[in-house]
Amino acid sequence: MLTAENLTKKYGGHTALNALNLTIKEGEIFALLGQNGAGKTTTINLFLGFIEPTDGVLKINDIPVLLNASTTKQYVAYIPETVMLYPNLTGLENLKFFSSLAGFKYSLGELTYFLNKAGLQAAAHDQNLGGYSKGMRQKVGIAIAIAKKAKVLLLDEPTSGLDPKASNEFSQILKELSADGTAILMATHDIFRAREVATHIGIMKQGNLVTVIEASKISANELEDLYLQTV
Repeated sequence: MLTAENLTKKYGGHTALNALNLTIKEGEIFALLGQNGAGKTTTINLFLGFIEPTDGVLKINDIPVLLNASTTKQYVAYIPETVMLYPNLTGLENLKFFSSLAGFKYSLGELTYFLNKAGLQAAAHDQNLGGYSKGMRQKVGIAIAIAKKAKVLLLDEPTSGLDPKASNEFSQILKELSADGTAILMATHDIFRAREVATHIGIMKQGNLVTVIEASKISANELEDLYLQTV
């Protein structure tokens, strides 16, 4: 679902991303670890089409992004560190609005189902987002991704600022989406959550993907040691 071939991004003399090669299949969760400036967010922004690569090829569902930006965006949902929704609208109203922008018209029952599937408690569905916690806003973002029938989910620091309970709930939702075949790319600093939720983990340093491992083959403590040795 996601492919990068020698993907490179330079800003003048600075190389933000250097010849990245990456493949993420349906149902896989790939977690990118690395310090600030390692190239994690740059990678996500390239897939989103927010910036253009200096060199290389990137594809979503085997479709080149640069030549088919409007088509590839139909497959993608994006949840940034701070989910930007309308605070004066309810969770249901936000979901209805953003799913309609993607060309979908759902009944109240369907919208409610999507919010429930994303883990948002029923009592919050008709409350304005201005009173939501960060974790609750993220759940609305997940519901939008489900309603949009996104095959790819791109996440930038999704657990930053969440308490342990909300972080655990978010991880469980990602596992459910993965089981349904969604391909997930997640940039994070959270080594524990990366080990818990990901199928594959990559460690980046100064724009280079220096290590890729299967999450099931390493413990959280071993991953932390490897990360510290790498960065």
